[in-house]
Amino acid sequence: IIHGFQLRPSIPPNLQALQALSLSLEKTQRLHLTRRPLPLHLLLLLRPLATRRHLHAHLQTPCKSSNQIRPATTTSTTLDFSSTTPQPHRLHVIARRQTQSVPSCDLKFSEYTPCEDAKRSLKFDRDRLIYRERHCPEKNELLKCRVPAPHGYKTVFSWPMSRDLAWYANVPHKELTVEKAVQNWIIYEGDRNRLRFPGGGTMFPNGADAYIDDIGKLINLKGGSIRTAIDTGCGVASWGAYLLSRNILTMSFAPRDTHVSQVQFALERGVPALIGVIASKRLPYPSRAFDMAHCSRCLIPWGQHDGVYLTEVDRVLRPGGYWILSGPPIRWQKYWKGWERTKEDLNAEQTSIEDVAKSLCWKKLVEKDDIAIWQKPTNHLTCQNNRKLGKSRNFCPANDPDKAWYTKLDNCLTPLPEVADNEQVAGGKLAKWPQRLNAIPPRINKGTVKGVTAEVFKQDSELWKKRVSYYKSVNNQLGNPGRYRNLLDMNAYLGGFAAALVDLPVWVMNVVPVDVKANTLGVIYERGLIGTYQNWCEAMSTYPRTYDLIHADSAFTLYEDRCEMDDILLEMDRILRPEGSVIIREDVDMLVKIKSIIDAMEWDSQIVDHEDGPHGREKLLFAVKKYWTAPAAPEDEEASS
Repeated sequence: IIHGFQLRPSIPPNLQALQALSLSLEKTQRLHLTRRPLPLHLLLLLRPLATRRHLHAHLQTPCKSSNQIRPATTTSTTLDFSSTTPQPHRLHVIARRQTQSVPSCDLKFSEYTPCEDAKRSLKFDRDRLIYRERHCPEKNELLKCRVPAPHGYKTVFSWPMSRDLAWYANVPHKELTVEKAVQNWIIYEGDRNRLRFPGGGTMFPNGADAYIDDIGKLINLKGGSIRTAIDTGCGVASWGAYLLSRNILTMSFAPRDTHVSQVQFALERGVPALIGVIASKRLPYPSRAFDMAHCSRCLIPWGQHDGVYLTEVDRVLRPGGYWILSGPPIRWQKYWKGWERTKEDLNAEQTSIEDVAKSLCWKKLVEKDDIAIWQKPTNHLTCQNNRKLGKSRNFCPANDPDKAWYTKLDNCLTPLPEVADNEQVAGGKLAKWPQRLNAIPPRINKGTVKGVTAEVFKQDSELWKKRVSYYKSVNNQLGNPGRYRNLLDMNAYLGGFAAALVDLPVWVMNVVPVDVKANTLGVIYERGLIGTYQNWCEAMSTYPRTYDLIHADSAFTLYEDRCEMDDILLEMDRILRPEGSVIIREDVDMLVKIKSIIDAMEWDSQIVDHEDGPHGREKLLFAVKKYWTAPAAPEDEEASS
C-alpha cells in the first residue's frame, strides 16, 4: 500500500507456491539486503487467501488527512521469484540505492515558476509585455532542490467542490479578495481558513453561470458543436470552470503577476490553465485548435500593433469558430464614465477592433448588451477574392501554422486549407462532441500527420483503453472519482491516455514535446481534448503543485541525449502535488536509473511488469510523492504554542 492505493503485481494466484515461499521467508529471514519487514503490499501478496482478506478488511480504514501525514522511512527489499517458482509473471522490486536525499529548497521558492521568474523578467523589454513571456534559467541557474509546499498545505477539495472552494494555506494570498471585492472573484472565509469562489467577474456581476447563459442565447453552446475554448486573460478562470458543466473544455491563461496568482487559483480549483501572455511569440497551441475564444475585460490591446494579437487568435481559432468580447470598448456609450475614459478614445478603440476583424474576414454576428461576437469564416475562398480587391490583409507565405514554440508572431493572415467550393469547411468538418473523441480526426483523414493513418489511430485508441485498464488494476484509485482531478501526459502522441479516461471527472493536459518527429497536437484538439507544446529540458509554464497525476510514456528516452534526467524529475516534483501519483513507461534500464533518482527525492515507487507480461524490456514505474511541507515559520509556532 503506497499512500492509500494498492499496487497489484501481475502474479497468477498459485497459492500453494506463494504460501510455501511466505513460510520459507518467515522462517529463514535470509533477505541479505535488509532485515526489515517485507513491504505491506508484498505481505498481502504472499499471505494465504484468508489472511489477505483479513488484511484487506483492516486496510479499508481511511488514511489520515494530509495535514497529519509526515515523511516516513521506507524499506529496501529485493525479491526475485524466478528461482522459487516457474510462474511466467514476476514482480521485481528494485533495491533502493543508498543515495543522499535531494535537499528541499528554501520556503521562498514555494511558488517558484522558473521560466516566469519575477526577478529574471525585469531584465527584459517591458514593451508589449515581452518581459512576461517565457525566459528560462540557464543550466547553471537551475535549482537542484525540491520545491516545498507551504506549511499547513492540505489535500485539495475534490471536484466539483473544488470549483468553489480552496484551502487558504495552499494559496496564501488575500490580494484579490481586496482588489476584486466588488467583482466578487474571491471571498476569504477566515473562520474556516479557506477561499470561496462565487463565480463573479468584472463583466458578469450575476455570476459566470448567468453570463454563459447570456452567451448561449446568442450562439449555440449545446449540441456538441462547441467543445474547445480558449480564455485570454482568464483571471481565476470562472468562465472556464462553469463551461465544464456544459461539456466545453477551456484552456485558460493569464500572465504571472508580481503578487496576484490568478492562474494558481484556477489550477487549485481544478480548472485547466497555464501561465501565458500574448506578446511577441505565438501561443503554444496549433492552428485551428479552438471552437471559441473569449476575452472579458482582458486588457489586451486588440486593435493595436497592426492587429497582430487578434491575428494570433485567428490562427488558433477553428474555421467557423467564434470570438467573444465583453468589457471595454463594448457598450462604451453606456459605461464610458465608469471606465474613466473619453468617448472619443473608446470609440476609436472599437473602430480599430472592427477594422482588424474585417481584415481577417470575420463576420460580426451580434452586439447585444455587454457582449459582442464575431465568427471566423469556414474557408478562405471569399477572403481570397477580397484580398484581390485590397479588402483583407495579406496571407502568410508558406510556413507551418502549427509551429508555435518560441515562434515570432505574424501580422499576416494564416491561410486555411484549400477547399473546392464555398460550402466546404477548410481542413474538414468535425464531428460533434462526444462522437468527436473517437471519430477519425480530419488531419489524419487528409494524411497531413506524418506516419499516422486511420488504422494507426484506431489501433492506438484500443491500445490505450487496454493500458489504462491495466493502470487501474495496479493503482485502484485511478478509477475512483475524486482521487485525481488535474492530470498531465508528458508525451501524449494522439491523446489516447486522456481519451481512455474521459468518463472520469478529470482533465488531462496533453503535452506534445517539440522534439517529437510528428506534430500531433492538432489531432488532439480535433478529438475535443486540450494540450500544449513543451520542451522538457525547460520548466513548464505552471505553478508548483499543479497536477494530481503525471503520466510519462517514453519521455525520458526522448530526452536522453538532450538534458539531464534529474532536472526533468525535479520539474515533475515541482509541479506534482503532495501525495500525487506518477506513472512512467520506459525500458527497464531507463527505469532503474529513474528509480535511483526518485528514491533520492524520497518518492515511494515500485517497478511492475508490462501489461502484456514480463518478457518485454518495457516496464512501468508507479510512484507517489510523499506529503511534506516547509516547516512552520517562527511566528506561526509561537502562535500555536
